[in-house]
Amino acid sequence: MTVTASGLRAAPSAAFVVDARTGEVLHAKNADTRLHPASLTKMMTLYLAFEAIEHGEISPETMVKISSHAASEPPSKLGLRAGQRIKFKYLIRAAAIKSANDAATAIGEALEGSEAAFARRMNRTARAMGMNRTTFRNANGLTEKGHLSTARDMTILARHIVYDYPGYYNIFSRTNDDAGIRRVYSTNRRFLGSYSGADGIKTGYTNAAGYNLVGSARRGQERIIATVMGGRSTAARNAEVAKLLDLGFRKAPTRVAMRRPQKPPYLTGPARLAPVPPVGKAPSVALLARSLRPQARPGLPAPSEEMIAALAADVSTAVSTAKAELTAAPAASAEALAASILPRARPGRPSSPETPEDTPFGPAAQIAADTPPTLELASADAAVQTEIVSRLSSSGGRYWGINVGNYGSRYQAERVLLRTALQEMGILDNALRKVVQGRRGFEANFVGMTEAEADQACRRLQSHGAACNTFGPPS
Repeated sequence: MTVTASGLRAAPSAAFVVDARTGEVLHAKNADTRLHPASLTKMMTLYLAFEAIEHGEISPETMVKISSHAASEPPSKLGLRAGQRIKFKYLIRAAAIKSANDAATAIGEALEGSEAAFARRMNRTARAMGMNRTTFRNANGLTEKGHLSTARDMTILARHIVYDYPGYYNIFSRTNDDAGIRRVYSTNRRFLGSYSGADGIKTGYTNAAGYNLVGSARRGQERIIATVMGGRSTAARNAEVAKLLDLGFRKAPTRVAMRRPQKPPYLTGPARLAPVPPVGKAPSVALLARSLRPQARPGLPAPSEEMIAALAADVSTAVSTAKAELTAAPAASAEALAASILPRARPGRPSSPETPEDTPFGPAAQIAADTPPTLELASADAAVQTEIVSRLSSSGGRYWGINVGNYGSRYQAERVLLRTALQEMGILDNALRKVVQGRRGFEANFVGMTEAEADQACRRLQSHGAACNTFGPPS
């Protein structure tokens, strides 16, 4: 990067433009030069946050405890304090809109326990996307030795966000939003307000990086993504991105067959322990084909194949038994049975956070209400459709339970329950596994617990970064 006599950086060091619909390269300049990405890094942090929410790994409503490490990050920051608890969705807003470093670090720690472990996850996902010249060292993009990327790789990442999580992408178009402890204002509002069709995506600046921007704009059927790294000022950077987007719209055809990027696999359990290929190397097939079976908790013997098979068979048997009993019972009896085993929502438990924009951290006005959900059953058929009991037990006066996430299918919920039961046999051995279909999908619950057992189990799961909420009998 050259420097002028006044000490300011000269023209951008790298630039890259693609037709977002196809990935076709429309312009490139030093596109594969490894540079400091600064806060463009947060695009990957947010991508992994979206992924975790989609797979039930964490909920937007999960309360995250802030570490001293996250709280001590330098500005730009939300102003989090060590020991403070804040909803995960507010961390997402602060990282995406204000580019808050403390919020980004807290996201990483919430998902992986430490920023170092989260950086390894970032790198695995980067390789799976084809970002072969990127190495992440932290969740926020602050300058660190070896923390480097390229204009091409950042464009690849932006395109994945646009097409892999379209319901979440709108957060990058917001000029301000509520982040729980204060309102945050976008670092990208000048570009969003000045370029026709602009709807995201992320800015970045450090002394080492200069002024970076990945910008996306849509006009009619066309969408263009342009990346500039190493700009000499905010104004110069924005002007360069605008010029590159104009070039892209001139070159891109009006109509073209859509070729979405291939979504990288969601790596869970032992797959997360796979080594990250070195920079410049594509991931091996073995990396993406690891078993999803979880490892045993340290200190406990690994479950035998016979135990795993028995538990899996137990799920299928219990499902069939529950359906048969409900079908055979009179309507009133079936309704009573369903009412007796449905989880009771704890007072204050938030309702569905979904918004018309299909984002779980949507406009604050639409997600402020904390109204407990209502559950209604009109017939035996409704009861059968509403819930599946994964294991039957006579648990006496045990009326408490825990929820470990909401999932898109019954199979996903049952798989999570089985995996969690195997990982935490010591605290969940006497609990029932139950899947309940509700407005938000399929709830994965453990029930038949005392209040103390439910609280202990949730604290144990949350210490591992898992989403968990307790619920009890109606007051």
